[in-house]
Amino acid sequence: MFATVKGSAAPSVQGTRLHYLGLWDAYGPLLTDLQREICEMYYSLDLSLSEIAEEKGVSKQAVSDTLKKSRELLDSFEEKLHVKRDNDAYALAVSNMMTDVVRALKDLCTQHPELSEEIEKITEMVCVGEAIGPDREE
Repeated sequence: MFATVKGSAAPSVQGTRLHYLGLWDAYGPLLTDLQREICEMYYSLDLSLSEIAEEKGVSKQAVSDTLKKSRELLDSFEEKLHVKRDNDAYALAVSNMMTDVVRALKDLCTQHPELSEEIEKITEMVCVGEAIGPDREE
């Protein structure tokens, strides 16, 4: 699944867990109830295979097999639908746009120091995403 460039290290265990947590967030509803529960316990609650096996009343091997099958399904869904890839690309684009906005606001503040207080308020709203919040009107 992960291509390894000559001389580069394989993905970290934490990186792999985060990858599958992202896939689980995108495609979890497509898994069976048992697969979804075991994935949630493993990826979200960070329980060990033994802890999950004890909680579910099954063998550690059954948990391992369920996780393996779930990972295969999640990879298959992503290969076909690209929801996680597209969401990641969108989030990166928004982050880059917000960085550009903050830089432009800083430049504007330098050019117009008399507006620095107002520009700083706008910058703070942009940085914390409060421009339009649930309790604010557009």
